[in-house]
Amino acid sequence: MSQPNLASASPWRDKINGVLFVGLLAAAVVQLAAVPSIKALGFSPLVIGIVCGMLYGNFLRGTMPAEWGVGVHFTARRMLRVAVAFYGLNISVQQILEVGLPGILVSVGIVLSILILGTLIGTRLLKLDRDTAMLTAAGSAICGAAAVLAFESTLKAAPHKSAVAVATVVLFGTISMFLYPLLYQTGWIQFDTRAFGIFLGGVVHEVAQVVGAASNIDAATTEVATIVKMTRVALLVPVLIVLGLWLQRSAQSSSATTGAKAKLPIPWFAIGFLVLALINSAQIIPAPVLQALRTLDIFVLTMAMTALGIETRFAQMRQAGPRVMVLGVILFILLGLGGYALVKFVA
Repeated sequence: MSQPNLASASPWRDKINGVLFVGLLAAAVVQLAAVPSIKALGFSPLVIGIVCGMLYGNFLRGTMPAEWGVGVHFTARRMLRVAVAFYGLNISVQQILEVGLPGILVSVGIVLSILILGTLIGTRLLKLDRDTAMLTAAGSAICGAAAVLAFESTLKAAPHKSAVAVATVVLFGTISMFLYPLLYQTGWIQFDTRAFGIFLGGVVHEVAQVVGAASNIDAATTEVATIVKMTRVALLVPVLIVLGLWLQRSAQSSSATTGAKAKLPIPWFAIGFLVLALINSAQIIPAPVLQALRTLDIFVLTMAMTALGIETRFAQMRQAGPRVMVLGVILFILLGLGGYALVKFVA
């Protein structure tokens, strides 16, 4: 009898073991995120996942068999794309229409201006590399860590660049969550509750942070803010498609001398995101199933962020220096002032 080919079977076992290992860490992260004191700070499981993953990857990585790294990488790349696609189940056309034209205009204005200005300021003024600048701008402009993950997948950026971008989202999103309700309650931001909800949904980084900030006001503000925030999330699809076209053009320019034809990096997960958002809009998925899918998706996204953290080294992050934080400060100021002006103009 022939013996089984252990050499060919081993990579699959290593991949599965790596994925299961990340899953166990992510399960612990979800439990940690549910602790009331942590939940009150607006830290989503995604954010806690990358922090815990980085701590493990830098201080305890020797306790995991090196061969399992292939499974960790698979989780941070392949599973990430599937999870981003299923994030579309959190959005519906009805939600976007409910907030009306002012919310849509604020969302589009914020996303386009912050993404373009952040990339230009980061690369030309602060001399950051393109990927780091764009990831940081995307996290601020669209939907925090989820946008960083989606852009990282399209750009094929190094894990440490995504980690740095997520760090700015965590810091300045947390500041926003506490600062803006305080400014509103002390009279520095003079909006009615609907306009303030549009403002919060337009300028705060993470979905959880938007909910945390708006819940300090009232339920109506929270509803408006959440819908505007999800409108920003919906813009992830066209932005990723445009990014793919731009990357193709850049690749064609660089390969013109070799005669090689650059392929369009179609972000299929963005198309999946759109399709699943339309399915959610059709309201054909039973509510219990929909809730279960959303919960599972957050868990897989948490796995991806945890795996990303495991692959990140502090030494690589230090190479970016303070310039990324400077970009984060600039984007924080642009978000606050620009968002205020936009809401004043359209709301």
